[in-house]
Formats: sequence, structure tokens, C-alpha cells
Amino acid sequence: MKNARLFLCCCLLFVSCKNESKTNEINRLETHLVLPDVNFQHLKSAELFKGEIHRIDSFPSKYIKPRPVDVWLPEDYIEEKDYAVIYMHDGQMLFDSTATWNKQEWKVDEWASKLMFQGKTKNFIVVGVHNIPEIRWQDLFPQKALGFIDKLTKDSLRDISGSKDFKLNGDNYLKFIVKELKPKIDKTYAVHNDKKNTFVMGSSMGGLMSMYTISEYPEVFGGAACLSTHWPGAMPVENNPYPKAIFKYMEANLPKAGSHRIYFDYGNQTLDQHYPQYAPIVDDILKAKYYTELDSRNLFFKGTDHSENSWNERLNIPIEFLLGKKANNDN
Repeated sequence: MKNARLFLCCCLLFVSCKNESKTNEINRLETHLVLPDVNFQHLKSAELFKGEIHRIDSFPSKYIKPRPVDVWLPEDYIEEKDYAVIYMHDGQMLFDSTATWNKQEWKVDEWASKLMFQGKTKNFIVVGVHNIPEIRWQDLFPQKALGFIDKLTKDSLRDISGSKDFKLNGDNYLKFIVKELKPKIDKTYAVHNDKKNTFVMGSSMGGLMSMYTISEYPEVFGGAACLSTHWPGAMPVENNPYPKAIFKYMEANLPKAGSHRIYFDYGNQTLDQHYPQYAPIVDDILKAKYYTELDSRNLFFKGTDHSENSWNERLNIPIEFLLGKKANNDN
């Protein structure tokens, strides 16, 4: 009987080890499927204030069209520290004005370096996802907001270029960031991977997508900054159905206050002239979600236009709001 029990235990142990081995193999396989077999390379040609850029020229994805992704690391980056992460849209416009189409930039490396050096924020890195101009609108429009437009109106809609034959891809764009890009960043760099250290930021359509990101993945992102958010959704025209649909989506899906920080802002020149009319609606939604000045902002910058030069003049405000040491102590 004793020998039989011993034999049975050995069999169970063998089966258990075999199952554990199989589970580990599946986990390794899933990781392999999620993480692309490419590596970030130091972009030595980038002209920066401080720090360095690492780039994948064509980040492979099963969700979106491959594109470059940049990672900015601060000057004193070391593996022994853990860093928060800001994911930003329109990545080619963030760091180096010599390489942008309009010779403007967000000056992310300037502000990030200064704020960390002054001890005003926690340590962080920045991940910039490049846009593809021809499909930028399709990638950055908050896709599920379309569900708040009646079918008859929806059938008559045109995209930002005036075409009726368009397919939104915002949900896949977010899947790319959450399921493919973030795991690669978490494995490659010394970063915190929890919600309270993961943020998203963008301007214009990127502002809309940042709002959408924290609404669709509130368990992944702890804060969002939306500069010059393009509430019209497409071209600013009369009887535009997009803003109402976007706000209905926000009312239903923006996470309630408690564990998130949300920043909006707007100017009143060039394209920004269309945004002040929507500010009271944004304020009402934030209030209905129980946000206060402790965890939300909707700021007006009079006389500012819709450009990287305007955004870089005030970029310290949203960065410090999201990652400031006082802000994180409040949480």
C-alpha cells in the first residue's frame, strides 16, 4: 500500500510539473507573440536639449500600419531606477524641430529635463508614437463615439478630408499601444508598469485620443493630458454631429474621479478659435464625474494658437499636473 501511494504521488508530481512546464511554455509563447522581434536603436542624429532618443523605424503590429516609435531617455537614465512613462501621439513632432515638417516641436526633452532636474516631477521617460499623415484622422478619432450618432446621420458622414469612404481605426490604435507597445517598453526599459505611473498625452486629434485612451483603458492609464482638444472631431462646420457624439461618449465612459488625473486646455486663435464654446460642456462632464481642481484642469490660454510653438510654451503645466510630486502625494 505504501509503495502504491508513493507511485501515485510520483505520477501526480510528474503531471503537475508537466502542466507547469506547459503553462510556462504558453506564457513564453504569448510573450513572444506580443513582443516584436525588433529592438530600439540609439538615434544619434537627433538634435536634443538633453537625453537621447531610441527608435524603432517600423514597429510591427497586427493592429495598425507599422510606423516609427521613439523613446526619449533623460540624461541621467540608469537601469537601477524605475521611471514613469508618458505615451504621446504625433511622435515625430516632440523632440527635434530640425526633423519636423514645420520646424516646430513640443520641446519635450527641454521641459522633461528641467522639471526632473528641479525636482518638480517624478522620474519619467517619454514614448512617442509617430503618426502617418494619410490615416492620422482614422487612427486618432475616438471610434466608439460614432455609436452615439443616429444611423441616418452616420450614413451621410464624411471624414476630415471630405471622403465618405472611411474606416475608423482608433480601437486598433489603442490595442497597439496597450497590447504591443507597452509590453515592449516594460520589458526593454527600467519603468514602472502600474496605472499610477502610466500616462498619455496629445494635442488636437491626439487630445481626443488621449481622452479616449483613459476612458477605454482606465486600468492601464492613471492620467491624460489633452491640449487644444479638437472637439469638432473633423472639419468645424455647421450642424456638425461629432461634438455631441464625443461628449455623449465622455458622459458614458470617462472614468469617475478617484484614481485618475485629467487635463484639458485650449486657446482661441487659428483652429483653437473653435474650442472655447465647448469648455462649459467639458466642465459640466468633469463635475458630473466628481472631478475637482485637485484632479482635473480645463484651462484657457488667451491669444494662443493651434501649433507646437503654443503647446511647448505651456507644456510644463500638464507634465507637472500629471507627474508632479505634490500631485502624486495627493493621490
